[in-house]
Amino acid sequence: MKFSPLHDRVLVRRIEGDEKTAGGLIIPDSAKERPQEGEIVAVGTGERKNSDDLVPMSVKTGDRILFGKWSGTEIKLDGEELLIMKESDILGIIVEAKKSKKAA
Repeated sequence: MKFSPLHDRVLVRRIEGDEKTAGGLIIPDSAKERPQEGEIVAVGTGERKNSDDLVPMSVKTGDRILFGKWSGTEIKLDGEELLIMKESDILGIIVEAKKSKKAA
């Protein structure tokens, strides 16, 4: 099934956290916190202002994001649990630092 969010909404897949602590202890499912990190699966076209101007989205498909603990609405598409939320619920985009090679 294909799904396309409307307006300023995004479809997000949660990224599960580590199952072990730094000391090596295994965290049981009942003690795990809900992950607040995800990957954007689909984005809407953007929000319309009163003047009917389109404000483009700041995020794109494939971006890794952080969002609030209780953000979004959980939905199930093709057996997969996903979140749909407004762009304003996104706290930030995770940018991975690229390792630079020094010239020899």
